[in-house]
Amino acid sequence: MFYTCIIESTEGAGHYYVGSTEDLAARMADHNGGRSAPMAKYRPWRLIWSCAFTTRTKADVSEEYLKSASGRAFQQKHLQIPL
Repeated sequence: MFYTCIIESTEGAGHYYVGSTEDLAARMADHNGGRSAPMAKYRPWRLIWSCAFTTRTKADVSEEYLKSASGRAFQQKHLQIPL
């Protein structure tokens, strides 16, 4: 399975990250372990939304959508993520 996810910093108010991965648990461990330099200063991170897909292409398309203007509007309206 492949996942698209939205994570939120529990320390840095208003910091969100949208990404896709094949191993969601390992990706969260990387972000919370400080192995992603740009995100390390905002850790810890918590998962607030994820969706599983059968192909990497579908997960990547979902990620691209969530990073678009209409995808951010979707997040705000349906997931109550402030923009």
